[in-house]
Parts: sequence; C-alpha cells; structure tokens
Amino acid sequence: MAAKIKINFVCQSCGTQSPKWIGKCPACGEWNTYVEEIAASPAKTDSRTFGGQLNRHQPVAVPLSEVTPQSGLRWECPDGELNRVLGGGIVPGSLVLLGGEPGIGKSTLLLQVALQMQLFKVLYISGEESEAQVRMRADRLGLPLQHCYILTETETTAIFRQIQQLQPQLIIVDSIQTIFSPLIESAPGSVSQIRQSAGEFMRFAKDNQVPVFLVGHITKDGSLAGPKVLEHLVDTVLQFEGDRHHQYRIVRTLKNRFGSTSELAIYEMQGAGLREVSNPNELLLTRQMAQSSGVAIGSTIEGNRSLFCEIQSLVSAAAYGTPQRSATGYDAKRLNMLLAVLEKRCGYRMGSQDVFLNIAGGLRVEDPSIDLAVCVSMASSFNDQSLSEDAVFAGEIGLGGEIRPVTRVEARIAEAARLGFRRFYLSSFNNLSQLKKPGIELVSVNRLDELISRLF
Repeated sequence: MAAKIKINFVCQSCGTQSPKWIGKCPACGEWNTYVEEIAASPAKTDSRTFGGQLNRHQPVAVPLSEVTPQSGLRWECPDGELNRVLGGGIVPGSLVLLGGEPGIGKSTLLLQVALQMQLFKVLYISGEESEAQVRMRADRLGLPLQHCYILTETETTAIFRQIQQLQPQLIIVDSIQTIFSPLIESAPGSVSQIRQSAGEFMRFAKDNQVPVFLVGHITKDGSLAGPKVLEHLVDTVLQFEGDRHHQYRIVRTLKNRFGSTSELAIYEMQGAGLREVSNPNELLLTRQMAQSSGVAIGSTIEGNRSLFCEIQSLVSAAAYGTPQRSATGYDAKRLNMLLAVLEKRCGYRMGSQDVFLNIAGGLRVEDPSIDLAVCVSMASSFNDQSLSEDAVFAGEIGLGGEIRPVTRVEARIAEAARLGFRRFYLSSFNNLSQLKKPGIELVSVNRLDELISRLF
C-alpha cells in the first residue's frame, strides 16, 4: 500500500506552515502568500546524502578549550572593496548571501571576483544563464579564464557530484532560487527548496572549509526572497543597492559573523565590469563654484570610513491644500520631526510648504549626525540664500532644538581638511578645544536657532 502524501501550505514570505490555506499569514501579516507544497518523505531525508558527502563523519562533542581558533585565517581578495564589506577577506567555510534587484550587477560582481582569484580553483554554478552567456560576460571583463570552471546545473545531487570530482576552493551559486534538491517534492524557488538547498551548501561549506557565495533574488518591497531562515542560515548578508540606470553601485553589509555590519563598498559600473571607487567623497560631492540655495554638506560615518554627502533641499509654497513631503535617501519620519523642530524652535512656517529632500549620489544615510546639515539645507532653501561651499556640518538635532555631539570627531575633521573644507560646524559638547585643527576652523554651536540666525 502506497504511503499517503502529506500536503502542507507554506508562507512564501516567512516560511510558516499550516495544514490548510490561509488568506493572511498570522506570523508576518502578508496576504495571499500560502502555497501548497508536498512535505518531505522521511525515507528520502536520510543521512546518506548530506551536503554532497556520502561518508560524513559522526560529530563528537569536545570541550571548548580544545577547539583550535581560526579567527585570523582569511583569504585576501584582489577586490579591496569586497574585502572591506566582508570584514577583511573571505573566511574559509563561510556562506555569503548577495542580494539585489534584477540587472543591478550581482552576477557581474561575483564573476569578476571568480576571475580575480587566480591562485584558487573556482567553480561558478549558473542556474539562470548558459555557458556561452557566462563566457560573453567574462570576455568583457578581460581577465584570465583558465582557473575558473562553469557548471550549468540546478539539481543539488549533480552539483555535489561535480564538486567532489573537481575539488574547487571557492564556489559561487547564481542563484539559490534556481537550485532544487530531489529530497523535496516542491518547485524550485519555493520556501522548502530554498531552505533545503541552502542547508546542503551550508553543511558542505562547514565540513570542507570551502567558502560559498549565493546570489539571492529580492521581492518587490526590497527584502530578500525566500524564507527568513535563509538569512539566519548564512554567515554574511550583502545587499547590492543603486539604480541600474546610473553607473554607481553600493554594496552594504546587513549581517556579518566575522566583521562589522556598518561597512559599505562603492563601485562604478563600466563596460569592462565594476570598478572600485577608493575615494567615494569625490563621487558624492560636486563642489560646484556657483552653488545654489538648499545645498549643504553633511558628515557621516559608515564603518571605518568617513563620508561627506551633499544634501539638497527644495522648499516652496504648497500649490494645493496638503503640503508634500518627499525624501530620497533619508528617513521620511525623521524629516517630519526636523520640520517640526524648525517650526517650533526656529519660527519657520513649514506647515504650508512643500519639502523635497535628496541625498546626492544615490547614498542612503541613517546616521543622525547629518540632522544639522538637513536642517541648514532646508533653511537655506526657505530663505533662498546659498551656503558657503567650504563649510561642512555634523550634529544630531534634539526635540528641544539642541545640537547633540557626534562620534569619531577626529576622523571627520581629518577627512574634511583633506578635502579642502575650511569651516566645520560641530556641537559645543564635543570638547573642540582638545581636538587637533589641521588647517580647518572648528565652529562651536549649541542650539539650532542660534546657528540659523548666524547663517541667515
């Protein structure tokens, strides 16, 4: 008598299972995300096929004091920007997930990394493109091809069979949504398939100390597609950001078990691949001679890097009943808070004004230290008076209108002096008298209304 097939309904957003179909997921709150899937058979999920290893040793518990630390073992990649976001290099046995919009350059970046690692045997697994398509992109990059192997396969059993024969030192999977395991009787890209396939690659990476890079798709709201357990499973999550119609790309670290999560890398998309932008401040700042009103320079910190972003504001009288509030690269809720502070503490009537805010260069900033630059930029546009192009601002704004101190002031001042700024506006709580002043004037400010009355 044949065994009864068990059916489950799985949420494609968070992976929650239910014995029947539900319109709204009780876990994540999404609508119409439950899809019928066939549960895995216990006979198929034995230990004989375990991450591509047929004879996997039985794990034994050992005292933590006898474990050999391997924190300093990393492979340095020729791509310095990728080393930055990975925390100093590629860690053997790590599982890295790279997500981004279609056409943003994920495959180009990882193929470029595969061709740059000339001292290692690299296996590039493509489930979306043919061998000829990958070769065409590789020819555009203009790098040596002898050490890189291409495999166009989507079934995990065949993939791990090739891995055992080739014995690569680095594996790239493009993409995890196209890979399927014969142990799960559901379609590729489903929650069960993504969880099973990623789990097999994770076990192989840990057992053989081979780093694996996974390319992941994203949903329409910008989050990584598939179950949330995929992000918990991997060691590092990288987010590829930027507009595919522009030439600059940003790789941001969302999770990293081996380094900081505050790092970012900036690339320039060219015909021959992605070029590293070693000095992003020259990219983010235009420093035009004839500067218009509503433009201010703010100082922010991203990981170990001091960045200066150009903040553009446009404040005009509302033509309709409800004023518009639009922010690009900045938190809209924080913008509304700063507008309330300007109206309450500084006397600006922002309730009848349309406000548009933009962080130039495609950068998204969450550091509150640019609050001061945002407020000064909006006040400049409101008064239609331009600011000095050699001035930079750094400070967090409180609800009482006070300017709060920022961290890592020395790095901000040194970078501002190197870029040619002559005046740096900082909070008076930063103890400016004890700071080094390498050819730049440090202006102490205490309250927002006092600074705006001084500037305008």
